[in-house]
Amino acid sequence: MRMEPGDQTCSMAPDRGLVSATQRPRREPGTGTQEGAPGPGAVRARRFLLCLYLVGFLDLFGVSMVVPLLSVHVKSLGASPTVAGIVGSSYGILQLFSSTLVGCWSDVVGRRSSLLVCILFSALGYLLLGASTNVFLFTLARVPAGIFKHTLSISRALLADLVTEEERPVVLGQFNTASSMGFILGPVVGGYLAELDGGFYLTAFVCSSVFVLNAGLVWLFPWSEVKLSGPQDDLPRGRNQALWGKTDSAVQRAASAQATPASPQGTPVSKGPARLPWAEVLATLWGLRSLVLSALWVVFVVRLLMAVAVMLYYSNFVLALEERFDMGPRAAGYLTSCSSALGVLAGFALGPLLRLYGHQSYRLLLHSSVLTSTLLLLFASARSLDVAVVCSVLLSFSTAIGRTCITDLQLTVGGVRAGGSLLGMGQSVTAVGRVLAPILSGVAQEVSPCGPPGLGAALGFVAVVIMSRNRPHSGGQGGEELKSE
Repeated sequence: MRMEPGDQTCSMAPDRGLVSATQRPRREPGTGTQEGAPGPGAVRARRFLLCLYLVGFLDLFGVSMVVPLLSVHVKSLGASPTVAGIVGSSYGILQLFSSTLVGCWSDVVGRRSSLLVCILFSALGYLLLGASTNVFLFTLARVPAGIFKHTLSISRALLADLVTEEERPVVLGQFNTASSMGFILGPVVGGYLAELDGGFYLTAFVCSSVFVLNAGLVWLFPWSEVKLSGPQDDLPRGRNQALWGKTDSAVQRAASAQATPASPQGTPVSKGPARLPWAEVLATLWGLRSLVLSALWVVFVVRLLMAVAVMLYYSNFVLALEERFDMGPRAAGYLTSCSSALGVLAGFALGPLLRLYGHQSYRLLLHSSVLTSTLLLLFASARSLDVAVVCSVLLSFSTAIGRTCITDLQLTVGGVRAGGSLLGMGQSVTAVGRVLAPILSGVAQEVSPCGPPGLGAALGFVAVVIMSRNRPHSGGQGGEELKSE
């Protein structure tokens, strides 16, 4: 992230908030600031990143207060188990279709506007949830959150805009760590509030207030002090399609050729009628189709297989421990908390691991997937509680590393110039996994309590084989090809 308020080569876009120059100087490791930049610039850069980490923390903190209470509340409204299941799945279905569209929309209109809209509509959804007195209102309240609850994806895309490719996995890992801390603390606060009179309604109102606070934080971000790193980012997002498939130097030349000229007063001069934002969204998605079919299909298939594998493991985790090892719910809860804490620590270990791997996130993803699949197989075949506990704890570490690496690989293969679209597609793929995992888990449990993690291990090894045989080009001298969109 470069902080140069006095740089006359850059200007503020009225809506996007972030615009960069076409030059790309060297940067200091860890901050994204220019090498040799003054201390205050590095401090402002770090402050902006910390603000984004706080956004991720507050997002999952608010959500995790309410999510554990949803199934109990919808049943208290008189819903049958079947209706409760349909209502619960409606959120995932909405996310399936909205993730890609909203992510691409953030590429078109800018991160600031899209973040504010998504956070405020999510706040509205949870406020309506707190006012729901019947199943219909409860279902209706899930619509705004199902469509617009993409704060984390847009924040990750913004982080990718702000840092170098080498710094990106570490920064994403730190962001995931901050978000996970919110997910650990949220259920504690939500459980306490739920025991008060009108507990669910109070919890939903507090959750909505947290989202409003988050929107205020985004509004107060020091947007004028930061600039995006890509050389093309002074172009309207929709024009970036002309830059896909070009090397960095070619992108710079194309950006200079296509840049909107300015009048002597410094105001942009229009080069033609502007398209509506949603027309730009559709055009951008159409332009990405060849990239998805040629390079990103491996990444998305691996993401789907590993997501389903891990979801199968968690689908009957408590039940499997009870049936196989007579472990009570309280002990299972302690084990889950311990595992989650180790998953948080994985964010801090990501930096040293990447240095050990020479910043090759693909190799790290491959090895973490092998470890995850092996641990799933060991958990499924474990005959003692000690082995199951060790596998459970290590799985939290390996899956946390894998999630960060797969996100970084999407951006490496697809390029950050369509980061919102790519991360949105990834979330849609994960949403497909959320639909498939419960069905596969139910079928596998008919065979054995060990069935879901065993099936997950098989899917994980399939993902490893696909990665081994279809390695995407990444890093090093192949980076030029990977920056295409």
